[in-house]
Amino acid sequence: MRLLLQQTTCMTGADSAEVFYDPRRFVRAGAAPRRLRATLFGEDGVQSLDGERHRARKELFMSLMTPGARDDLCDIAARLWRERIASWAGDGRRVVLFDEVSELLCEAVCAWTGVPVTRPQVPAVTRVLLSLIDSPAAVGPRHLRGRDARRLADRWAAGHVVRARASETAEGTALERIAGFLDTDGRPLPPEVAAVELLNVLRPTVAVARFVVFSALALYGNPSWRRRLQDDDAPEPMDAFVQEVRRFYPFFPFAAARVAHDFTWRGHRFQKGRRVLLDLHGIDHDPRLWDRPEQFRPERFLGWEPDAYSFVPQGGGDHYEGHRCAGEWVTEDLMKVSVAALTRSMEYTVPAQDLRIPPWSAPVLPKSGFVVAQVQARE
Repeated sequence: MRLLLQQTTCMTGADSAEVFYDPRRFVRAGAAPRRLRATLFGEDGVQSLDGERHRARKELFMSLMTPGARDDLCDIAARLWRERIASWAGDGRRVVLFDEVSELLCEAVCAWTGVPVTRPQVPAVTRVLLSLIDSPAAVGPRHLRGRDARRLADRWAAGHVVRARASETAEGTALERIAGFLDTDGRPLPPEVAAVELLNVLRPTVAVARFVVFSALALYGNPSWRRRLQDDDAPEPMDAFVQEVRRFYPFFPFAAARVAHDFTWRGHRFQKGRRVLLDLHGIDHDPRLWDRPEQFRPERFLGWEPDAYSFVPQGGGDHYEGHRCAGEWVTEDLMKVSVAALTRSMEYTVPAQDLRIPPWSAPVLPKSGFVVAQVQARE
């Protein structure tokens, strides 16, 4: 096919994923379309690197994903959930879950990374981060707003990097690690590049709000699983539910790469430099890999063994060496905290609303953002 005037090859299937994540065959430099770099990814971030520079940068991100660090983030998020539920129960208003959870996760990740953001500042910071996520596939004013948001976010994050390097107030935080990271040349990253990597922690965490909304939608459509998760605090059902939400609902539709050198695979010739897209959502719904993939069935993940190439909602391959999302475990953790809050910490009703998911929008979300009402905190 042609994509943005460039010849592009599309791949799907677990076997294709295994080839796609082979660094000897595919590279990431120049793979993402310009409109993604100008909004979602930024310039010179880890997504666009290969070889030793990518391994070093990826090691930085994986160093933030220790079990203890993830527990700290979950503790912050759980506290903010309790505070939000209490405020919702107190005023009796209708709550747009996507808006509220986006702000909750923004406040949580800023506190966790050591980025000083006061509570009154959280809505504005959240709007900027959401614009980075919402605008890559948009056209017209919405896309232009995303480019403006990117410039604003880069300046804001670079300012925090510069201040962290000049003081000890961020010591021990993710901000301090990013600000103090030495690249493969032994030098700190330029502030504008460190800013991109800081945003590569903040932005994807806020994006988890979409998975939380999909979780709420799945609980609404599957009341038996809502009751099960409410009554059973064993980890296995929660793990299965969260993984099925990640498999079933669209989130990140594809990954992009370029062919490193000419090769032929299964009769198809891949020419050096050609852009290639891997169909992540299609793999997660491939009937060759999943029984009745069109049905929401969390039980399929009970006793399931992880596979690097057949379950790829946030990329495939190895977390440490490859381009699989470094924050995948954080996504799962925050989803579990949120599902526990939705099932065990609150009661609510779901009023009539438009819950359709527009099939051609990107990123996707129910039209209403999932509205809840008559919120009551559970003892």
